Amino acid sequence: MAPQPKDRPDVRVMTEIGIIAQLSNARLERNLPDGMSAAQFGVLTHFMRRGGRESPAQLASAFQVTKGAMTNTLQRLEAQGFVAIVGDPDDGRRKWVTLTDAGAGAFDQGIAAMRPHLEGMRAAFTEAEFKAALPFLQALRVWLDENR
Repeated sequence: MAPQPKDRPDVRVMTEIGIIAQLSNARLERNLPDGMSAAQFGVLTHFMRRGGRESPAQLASAFQVTKGAMTNTLQRLEAQGFVAIVGDPDDGRRKWVTLTDAGAGAFDQGIAAMRPHLEGMRAAFTEAEFKAALPFLQALRVWLDENR
């Protein structure tokens, strides 16, 4: 008898990733500064990783959300002083988003709030286990990104 779809390794990997994402986001939101969502923290993380400036449309594409959803997230971050949104002097229709020093501080605060959880994970798993998982996870992320 053929294996059930739920038992296939590819389906099981994606199921595990989905569950991990849900558990991680729930934990993250419980530990973020008041008023900050996981989506907002994700934008801060994106800028901390990549730096530079991006348009709201570029960010919406990167996060696979609508422009309206990204605009809402960015407006909330701007109201808190975590990002700066400025018009493009060469194209009045375009805006640019950059991370502020306050946004970098909020990112650091979010990471600090997660430190006990992260240290618990580090105690439960070896560095070698984390390193062994990275090549597959990175390759899967790249494939998913290239095949959206």
